[in-house]
Amino acid sequence: MARLRILPFFAVSALALPAAACDSTAESSPRWVEPERYSFTLLSEGGERGGIGKYRITVAHGKVVEAVGLDASARRTVAGEPHNVPTLGGLLAELRQARADNADVAQALFGSDGHPTEIHLDWETNAVDDEADYLITEYHVLRATS
Repeated sequence: MARLRILPFFAVSALALPAAACDSTAESSPRWVEPERYSFTLLSEGGERGGIGKYRITVAHGKVVEAVGLDASARRTVAGEPHNVPTLGGLLAELRQARADNADVAQALFGSDGHPTEIHLDWETNAVDDEADYLITEYHVLRATS
């Protein structure tokens, strides 16, 4: 009988890297400036922490102005802990902090315009449940409101 092996998000992402290479760049990205308004879909996985789940997020002036939980976990976060719904700027700050703290894993992929498309963090590879994996899709710069 064949056994099904479930790969962690990071391993699955690593398998997809060659296919994404035409759109993403590892570690060296053009300088990205957080737009006044933008939206994106976020899949947040890994570890024992708040903010796990899949979200559709809209940001204005560096703050989350709308967050929709696309699964049960994300809906609970939006309803009870909306401060755990990040902006892309917040995710990049988390990446910079992990690098400053010499995390064992602090890696990112970036789109051609410099916005992050994947972020992988693991402060101690031998520790359980301290990792964070973020997949960013459906990123759109929105028209500024007056």
